[in-house]
Order: sequence, then C-alpha cells, then structure tokens
Amino acid sequence: MPLMGLDYGAKTVGVAVSDGLGLAAQPLETIWRDSEKKLRKTLQRIETIVAARGITRIVLGHPSHLDGSEGERVAFCAQFKEKLEQRTGLPVDWQDEWLTTAEADERLAERGIPRAERKQYLDRLAAAIILQDYMDAHPEAR
Repeated sequence: MPLMGLDYGAKTVGVAVSDGLGLAAQPLETIWRDSEKKLRKTLQRIETIVAARGITRIVLGHPSHLDGSEGERVAFCAQFKEKLEQRTGLPVDWQDEWLTTAEADERLAERGIPRAERKQYLDRLAAAIILQDYMDAHPEAR
C-alpha cells in the first residue's frame, strides 16, 4: 500500500513516498507555489503523483505547537486536508510534524550540504520524516 507524506508550507509542499515494501519513506520532490492561496497546480501535481504511484493514503504534517496547542497554521492545513480528500478521494491522516524541518536541516548539514542549497531539499526531507514517523507508529497502514 503505497503512502504519500506531505509537509504543507506557505510557499512549498514537500512530498515523500513510501518504498515498495512500505518500510521506508523516500523524499520525492518539492512543489513550489507563488502564493499560499494558489492551490490548483499543487493539487493537480499531487493527483498526478497519486495516480502514477498508486498511492492509497496521504499523511499530512500537523503543525501544532510543542505544547500541543494549535496555531493559525493548523487552520490552513485543515483546509488543505479537506481539498486533498475531495480531489483525490483518499483518506488523509494527520501526523505531528514537531521539529521535522529542524531535523531535516540538521541531517542536510551533517551531509555537508551548504546552507544556501538546503532549501531545495528541506521540505521533501521533512515530508519523508513525517511519513516515516507515521509508518513507524502505524505499521498496519503499510
């Protein structure tokens, strides 16, 4: 059951997919947008990936604060989640995304990727961390 992980941001959406065995999440791509309110092309790209890879479930990062409270980003993500469900017909599950971007940045730094070049990889790696955390917590979803 191929899964997709998404890290939804104001100008980008990081995309990751599970491997063929459902054991490991792999960064796939970053979808860039001109504005947070412009989602048509983003949703079209996600639909294309879903169809091409036979995705059966989407995992979306949930941007709550470290204390568990919800900030304004959660409302934007909830709207995006609804649109994903409508457009793809797939279940979309939440996964905490606490510090995933910071973890992704740290991993890239450890690999010697210069700071100026990290942005092109950061969101897709954060999406892979979100998806891996979900798969580890929900082995039945594989």
